[in-house]
Amino acid sequence: MRKKVDERIRTLIENGVKQRHRSMFIVNLHYMQSKAVVKTRPTVLWCYKDKLELSSHKKKRAKQVKKLMQRGLLDPEKVDPFQLFLETGGLTYCLYKDSERILGNTFGMCILQDFEALTPNLLARTIETVEGGGLIVLLLRSLSSLTSLYTMVMDVHERFRTESHSEATGRFNERFLLSVASCKACVVMDDELNVLPISSHIRSITPVPVKEDSEGLSEAERDLKNLKEQLQDDFPVGPLIKKCCTLDQGKAVITFLDAILDRTLRSTVALLAARGRGKSAALGLAIAGAIATGYSNIFVTAPSPENLKTLFEFVCKGFNAIEYKEHIDYDVVRSSNPEYKKAIVRINIYKQHRQTIQYIQPQEHEKLSQVELLVIDEAAAIPLPVVKSLLGPYLVFLSSTVNGYEGTGRSLSLKLLHQLEEQSQILAKGVEGSTHGRLFKKIELSESIRYASGDPIESWLNALLCLDVMNSIPNISRLPPPSECDLYYVNRHTLFSYHKDSELFLQRMMALYVSSHYKNSPNDLQLIADAPAHHLFVLLGPVDESKNQLPDILCVIQVALEGQISRKSAIKSLSGAHQPSGDQIPWKFSQAFREADFPSLSGARIVRIATHPSAMRLGYGSAAVDLLTRYYEGQLTPISEIDVEEAVEAPQLSITEGAEKVSLLEENIKPRTDLPPLLVHPRERRPEKLNYIGVSFGLTLDLFRFWSKHKFAPFYIAPNPNAVTGEHTCMVLKPLHSEDIEVDESDEWGFFSPFYREFKQNFFGLVQHDNFRSMDYKLIMSILDPKINFTELEPTQSTSDTFLKSLSNILSPYDLEHVRAYADGLEEYSPNLARISKLADLYFQGKLPISLSYVQASVLFCIGVQRRDISYIEGQMKLERPQILTLLRKVMKKFSKYLSDIASKEFESAPSRIKERVLEPHNISVDEDLNNAAKQVEEGMKAKMDGLLNEEFLQQYAIVDKDADFDKALQNGAGKIPSGGLVSVQSSKTKTDKPGKQKDSEKSGKKRGKEDQGSKSKKKHKSRG
Repeated sequence: MRKKVDERIRTLIENGVKQRHRSMFIVNLHYMQSKAVVKTRPTVLWCYKDKLELSSHKKKRAKQVKKLMQRGLLDPEKVDPFQLFLETGGLTYCLYKDSERILGNTFGMCILQDFEALTPNLLARTIETVEGGGLIVLLLRSLSSLTSLYTMVMDVHERFRTESHSEATGRFNERFLLSVASCKACVVMDDELNVLPISSHIRSITPVPVKEDSEGLSEAERDLKNLKEQLQDDFPVGPLIKKCCTLDQGKAVITFLDAILDRTLRSTVALLAARGRGKSAALGLAIAGAIATGYSNIFVTAPSPENLKTLFEFVCKGFNAIEYKEHIDYDVVRSSNPEYKKAIVRINIYKQHRQTIQYIQPQEHEKLSQVELLVIDEAAAIPLPVVKSLLGPYLVFLSSTVNGYEGTGRSLSLKLLHQLEEQSQILAKGVEGSTHGRLFKKIELSESIRYASGDPIESWLNALLCLDVMNSIPNISRLPPPSECDLYYVNRHTLFSYHKDSELFLQRMMALYVSSHYKNSPNDLQLIADAPAHHLFVLLGPVDESKNQLPDILCVIQVALEGQISRKSAIKSLSGAHQPSGDQIPWKFSQAFREADFPSLSGARIVRIATHPSAMRLGYGSAAVDLLTRYYEGQLTPISEIDVEEAVEAPQLSITEGAEKVSLLEENIKPRTDLPPLLVHPRERRPEKLNYIGVSFGLTLDLFRFWSKHKFAPFYIAPNPNAVTGEHTCMVLKPLHSEDIEVDESDEWGFFSPFYREFKQNFFGLVQHDNFRSMDYKLIMSILDPKINFTELEPTQSTSDTFLKSLSNILSPYDLEHVRAYADGLEEYSPNLARISKLADLYFQGKLPISLSYVQASVLFCIGVQRRDISYIEGQMKLERPQILTLLRKVMKKFSKYLSDIASKEFESAPSRIKERVLEPHNISVDEDLNNAAKQVEEGMKAKMDGLLNEEFLQQYAIVDKDADFDKALQNGAGKIPSGGLVSVQSSKTKTDKPGKQKDSEKSGKKRGKEDQGSKSKKKHKSRG
C-alpha cells in the first residue's frame, strides 16, 4: 500500500540540499532526494555486517526492473519503490570489516544496517563519506521501544568481557539515542515513516531560502572563483589553484608555494585541520609546484605509504595541470611490498632535469642529507621524538589531523608546534644566539570539502564522539599544590547520562586524553562507557561549594580491574590454548614466569593517566597515583565504612520496563533524573580488594623513572620494539598490602620479590642481544637497578668459600694480576677488555659489594656489559676520552683491592704456569750407593749358584764309571783340558732312568722351573756332541 510521506521529511531533505548540509534518518527517501538534487542520481553506500538480507526473489525482480528500464516501459507509479531504488541508485555494498577501503570516496547516501555491529569508529568513518545534501540512514530491526537499545547486546561487548567481569552496560547507546533527539537534522521514524516523538523538533521545520547569486554560487564559492581568476596568469600557482575546492584550501596552496619560492632554510609550514578538509590534496598540489620551480630532492614521510594515497593522487593531478605527461615527463614507481598494497613510493621526473619525489619511513631520518623539501603527512600519528629528528636545515611541510577519528598524537599541536612558534618569535626579534631556530607558519583549514560550513551532522557527530574537544580544554585559573588535591571516583552512569553538566565534564575529560596520549580513537569512548571492568578517577583541586560550577580537572586516571581467573583457565592458557581478551597483566605475568596461581589474584591495571596540558610536570600525576594506591589499600576509607555495602545505583532495567508499556508513537526519551552524584569521594565508596596495581606502557626513560619513583617494578619487556612507535612494551607491577597472601614484612616487594629477582637476572642476559644493545644505557641501568652504594662490607656470601670457588671458575689468579697491572697503569686498556667484561658481569649481578659513583658504574656498564667503544661514551656522557679511561682505571683499582683482600691466600698459593727442573743432593754418598749396589749383585749371584750346585739337581749328570770315563775323555784331548774348560763325558744312564730321576726331583719340592729344564736339555745336547 502506497502512503504519503510526511511533508516535513521532504522539507528537511530539500533544506539539506540547498545548504549543502547532511540529514540523518533512523529507520524510501532516495526518490525524494534524487528529485531535489539538481544533478545525476546520487550514489549510495550500503554497509552491513555479514548478510545483506536481499532474497533471491528480489534479485530476480531487480533483473526484470532493469530490463523494463532499458526498454523504456517502466512505470514508477506501479513498480515497488524499493526495487526501483536498488536498480537506479548506483549502490556500493561494503562489509563493516572492509570499511577502510571507502576512505577518500564520496557518496550521496549512506545506509547502515545491523545496528548491533556499529562502533564509534565505523560511525565516523562511514558518515564522513557523505557529501552535502546527502542522507545517512540507520536501519533498526523491529523494536517495541527505543529504550530497548539501552540493553541491546552490541558485538563489541564480547571484547569487553572478562572471566570476572562479564556484564557490559549499554551506556554509549543511551547517550547516542539522547543525542539524536538534540540533532536538528536527524529524524527517527517507525516502519510506516511516522515521525516519533523523540524528533519533536521537526514540527517547526520550514524551507530555507537559498543564498546564491545570479550564477548560482554561494558567497564562499564566489570568493574562490575570484581568487582563481586573479591568479590564472601566474605560474605555477594559476593552474594549481584551479584544482582547489574551497577558499581555505586555495589559500593554503598559495602559502605553501610562497615558502617554496622563498627557498629559506630552516623553515616550517604546518597545516592543521579536521578530517575532510583537503590537507593531503593541498600538500600534493604544493609538491607539484615545488617540482615546477626546480626542486630536485623531495622526500615524503607518513606512518605508512597507504596514508599517502590522496597526496600522490593530487601530485599527479598537479602535474596534469602544469602539463606534465606521465611516461614522457615523469614515471610513477609503486611498492613491491605486499603489505603496502602497491602504494606509490616514488615519482621520477625528467622534464627539466632529474628530480625525485621519494617516500621514506619516519625512522629513516639519516637519509635526509640531500633533501631540499620534506613533507610530513599525518604527523600526529608519528611519535614526537621522531618528528623532531626529521627537522633539519631544509624546508619542511607538516600536516596533522587535530581532531577526527584518526586522533591526535601526544599533543603534537600543543608541544612541537608551540616550540616552533617560540623559536620563530625569537628569530623575528633578532635575539642573540638564535641561529638554531626555525621560521614557522601555521595554516588552519575549517571549511569542509564535501559539505558546507555549519553542517549539523558534523556538529552532532563531533559532540557524540568527542572529536572536537581541543576547544574544551579550559584555562586553569589557579594551580593548587598537589598536596591539597583530592581524588574522586567518576560515576559512569551519570557521566554518560547526557545531562548538560555531565556532557561538559565528559568533553573536558576527553580533551585531556587527546592532548596527552599518542593515539586516540572514538572506540575508546565506548570502552570507557560500556566495559564492565573499567573505572574512572579524576584529581581535582579544592572544591568551592559556594560556586555553582564544575571544578578544573587536573588529572584523569582510567583503571581496568583484572585477575580473579580460575586456575583451570590459567593452566589451559599455559598449555598453549587460546588466550582470552582482556586481563593483560595476569596473562602476561603467567606466561613470563610459567605461573598458574598468579591469575587468580585480583589486581588493577592503570590504562591511562592524562594530565592537564597547563599542569604538566608539577606533581599532579604523582599525587593521583599515590592517592589511587592508598585508596585500593583501604587507607582513604574510614574503618567504620569499609564493611558497609556500596549504595546500589539506580537500575537501568526499570526504565526499559516502563517504556515497554508505552507505544513508539507515545514514547518520549529524556535524560534520567534518578541518578547518583557524578563525583564520589573515596571516603564514600568501598574499594575493591586488590593484591597489586600494574601498568603497561611504551618504554621510555622518563616514563620508567616516573613509575619506578612510585615503587612499580618491571616484570616483562617485549623483545621486539613496536613497529610504529619504535618503543618496547613494558609492564610494571606494584604489590599492595593484602591479608590474602603471606609475605615477609621486611621485603618491600612482598610476593613479587622472587619474580622481580628472576626478571632482572633474565633481562641482564638479554642486554647484549641485538634488540636491547642499542637501548640507552641510562634506561637499562634504571631497569636493572643495581646496588652501587655499599656503606660497609657486611659478611655476605661474597666472602664465602662458595663465591671464591665460583670466582676461580671465571677469573684465574693470573687474570687478576693483569687487572692489578692495568689498575696500576702498567698495561693498556684494550688487552684487558675480556677481563673487564667478566668483572662487570659479576658487579652488576650483585656479587661484588664495591661502592662506585653513578658515573663510574655507567662507564663500567657501557664498556663491560654493552661492549661499547669509547667514542659512543664520549657522545652519550659528554666526557673526554682520557676522563673515561681514568674513571675505568679507578674502578679496576677498587676491584683489584677488594679481590686481593678476600682471596689473598688463594692467589699466593697458585702454582707457576712454567715448571723448571730443580737439582737437589741425594740422601746418601756415592760410595755408599756403590757398596749397596755391589751387595745386591753378590746376593743375587749367590742365590743363583746355590740353585745350580744343588746335589739333587747335579745327580742327573753323574758318571757311573768315574775314573775310566774321565781318563778316556782326557786322552781324546791329547791329555790336556780344552781352553774352554769343558770336558764331555757321556753318561751311562739309559733313557728309561732319566724320567724316573726327573720324577724324583719333582717330588722333592718342584723347585725347578722351565729355565732349569731348558738348561738341562742344553747340557745333554752338548754331552752328545
